[in-house]
Amino acid sequence: MRTVLFNDQPYSPNKIVCIGKNYTDHIEEMDAVVPDDMVVFMKPNSAISQTLRAFDGEPIHFEGEICFAMIAGQVAGIGFGLDLTKRALQWTLKKAGLPWERAKAFDGSALFSDFVPAPANLDNVRLELWIDGALRQQGGCKHMLYPPTSMLGELANFTTLDDYDIVMTGTPAGVGEVPQGAQFEGRVFDGDRELIRAIWQAQ
Repeated sequence: MRTVLFNDQPYSPNKIVCIGKNYTDHIEEMDAVVPDDMVVFMKPNSAISQTLRAFDGEPIHFEGEICFAMIAGQVAGIGFGLDLTKRALQWTLKKAGLPWERAKAFDGSALFSDFVPAPANLDNVRLELWIDGALRQQGGCKHMLYPPTSMLGELANFTTLDDYDIVMTGTPAGVGEVPQGAQFEGRVFDGDRELIRAIWQAQ
């Protein structure tokens, strides 16, 4: 089983629960429409990696996200994640009305920073993604269509979040292809206070 670090201790999430279309600006950049219900898909434990690939059969696209580590059904830890996507394959699957797993749940499609204890109030939690020193994505819980409380309430209607499962909360605008050799730096803040950061070099 693949692991992530929470409070410097390794844990193996059983699953990664991902929220799609959770920021209006991202929905607009993808030329999509706001869904009637919260969009949910999952990645397996085998998706976890620390290797950021620019190509895997086709160009890989990045999506920076605020991520929650769950304990006893509550947000215990917080980190930064990259949801990696085979975008061309995803569009092909969507047009055919087929599931997205081949484009979203492949091995190496989920990268995470370390996780640190989450603040008691998540309202001011926000992310930044910098690529080669340029700010590429920014957004936070205040900008989500489904902020944490409603998001977790929706999930509780149909699935159990086991201890150390990870919830990826969706991505703001600014997604695109992973440039080979580029340096990615993801940061999570509580207001102006930095909680955690991670750096990856695209291969």
